[in-house]
Amino acid sequence: MKEVFRQLSELIRNSFLILLILTATGLGVYRLLMVQLVAGEEEEAPVTYTTVYSQVMQATRGEIVDSNGIAIVSNKIGYNLIVEKAYFPSDCAEGNTILLRTVQILSDAGYDWNDTLPITPEQPYAFEVNRDSDVKKLKANLNLNDYATAENCIDKLIDDYDISSDYTSMEQRILAGIRYEMLLRSFSMSNVYYLANDVDIDIVTRIKEMRLMLKGINVVEEAIRTIEQGDVLPHEIGYVGPIYSREEYDALLNNGHEDYALSDLVGKSGLESACEALLRGINGKKQITVTDGEVQSVAVTEEPVGGHTIQLTLDSGFQKDLQGMLSDFCRYLRASDNECKNVNCGAIVVLDTTDNAVLGMATAPTYDLNLLLDDYTAVSQSANTPLVNRATDGLYRPGSTFKTITATAGLNQGLINGQTSFFCAQEYRYIDMKYHCTGHHKYIDVTNALRVSCNCFFYELGLKLGIDKLTEYETLYGLGTSLGLESGDSGGYLATPETFQRLGIDWYVGEIVQAAIGQSEVQVTPLQMAVVASTIANEGIRYQPHLIDSVWNNAMTEQESITKPVIAAKIPLQSEDVYNYIEQGMIGAASTAMPAAYDLNGLGFSVAIKTGTPQSPRGTDSFVIGYAPADNPEIAFCAAIEGGKNAKYLVRQILSLYAEYYPQSVIGRKLAD
Repeated sequence: MKEVFRQLSELIRNSFLILLILTATGLGVYRLLMVQLVAGEEEEAPVTYTTVYSQVMQATRGEIVDSNGIAIVSNKIGYNLIVEKAYFPSDCAEGNTILLRTVQILSDAGYDWNDTLPITPEQPYAFEVNRDSDVKKLKANLNLNDYATAENCIDKLIDDYDISSDYTSMEQRILAGIRYEMLLRSFSMSNVYYLANDVDIDIVTRIKEMRLMLKGINVVEEAIRTIEQGDVLPHEIGYVGPIYSREEYDALLNNGHEDYALSDLVGKSGLESACEALLRGINGKKQITVTDGEVQSVAVTEEPVGGHTIQLTLDSGFQKDLQGMLSDFCRYLRASDNECKNVNCGAIVVLDTTDNAVLGMATAPTYDLNLLLDDYTAVSQSANTPLVNRATDGLYRPGSTFKTITATAGLNQGLINGQTSFFCAQEYRYIDMKYHCTGHHKYIDVTNALRVSCNCFFYELGLKLGIDKLTEYETLYGLGTSLGLESGDSGGYLATPETFQRLGIDWYVGEIVQAAIGQSEVQVTPLQMAVVASTIANEGIRYQPHLIDSVWNNAMTEQESITKPVIAAKIPLQSEDVYNYIEQGMIGAASTAMPAAYDLNGLGFSVAIKTGTPQSPRGTDSFVIGYAPADNPEIAFCAAIEGGKNAKYLVRQILSLYAEYYPQSVIGRKLAD
């Protein structure tokens, strides 16, 4: 019985163990099956990739307006044609087809597209002239050696971007140019590529109609820079253009402009460049979310902030009429005097004597900014170098207008006084050199020497001063250095031993004789000489000239800053009579007889002027500087005519024009009587 019970007990125990093993095995198999099923499902589930890109939204550039708030440069709402990486095919061949279709639309409507590839547009391909730096950059960007030809560069672009051999050579060149431009602009999710700018509504309509065929091509509505008055201060206003190179882009970043994009337009010259930080505004940003190559969302994260509006010191009407006056005077000289038949060039500068705000600055010949941007080559190659701003960068000998500086130095240093006289025998000898005067003035004092422009008096005074002391006063008056005009101006140079050494010319002690009357190698700008006249009017106080009156917000509803007078230098006067003698001499010069149309007598106020006929490569130039009214100056001026005569005839016209635009001034009221 016990044996039976034992066997039964073992059977139950073994059965339980077998059942336990089977259960464990079943659970294991179940878990293994579940793992495999889940893993299978995971393998079958698609893997998704999401990327977020940041793209720049361009700010509206600030305007440049005249003293009355009338726009010189502003903006209009227009349409730009762009290529967006997020929607553009990654396959080069497909992208090329889209680009050619888009170019055809532009071409049919007479539009160009952006292409700066420095290679001629037709075979046989050659590098464009005067673009050596661009060619060098092209070869570097394409990883070609220095000996690569234009044909090699085109072939490399064709290979790199899968440009089909089925295309014509012209189509291949078009695609090569666009593809290279996209490379230059770092075309990416963050940087759109501007294919064409300021297109019309017909182009917009066609692009919209074909949007399914033109993947990645889009039209954006943006503020486009417009030149409202291209004939007002074109040199000083300047223009904008694309960022030309990675080096330029890096330079902008290094100057603290972190939000620039390679597609941005930036100031290239004049105030557009000098005031870039004020004008450009703050770009906005939008965030693009892309999942597996498809754009999922676009959200604006930072709204753009428009740039500041800059208000200038001048009336655009006065400026245009001053420019016309200069052109008319050159035309008058050509028609009336056979010796002036080639007179085409000159400059006029008019300053407010209270702070040297520029009221007008004409240069001849000049140009229209719109024409310059339409055809830079034609304007730049026009006769008489119109791209040179003769008012701020034209360098001339000042001639006898310089005698005012020599007189200041002599009187202030106590070397002469109002009664000191030197003898003028029309001929002046120094060592073994002979110099001349325009008259035989006998004994003459400083006031009368300025009135009749006696050379001999200033020869003698120059020798007494010496070159170092004369140079000291030239510098105080602002010669030999840039005056700090916002749009830029040339410094010229002084007649010194150092200048002669730099020019490779021998310096002789007798050079001081010529330097004292504004000859020798002294070179000045009309702006500098207008500042000299203003400094005399202010009895030795020299203000820094300026074009900017104030800075406003973009809508011009709030003034943010105003330009205050800046004293650049003061001549430390040793006698209160220094400028009295100089002014009386200049009033005397203005009182000399002139034809009735140009006469400066009987105006109701006195005018102070000094003329000059400096030697030049053209024979002689004609200069005049001055200010008015002499007893309470409102304006100072300088006029220079290359190879001409009688610049002093312009003074009456300048005063009359000023009275027309500023009728409440003393000059305006007096000339209206």
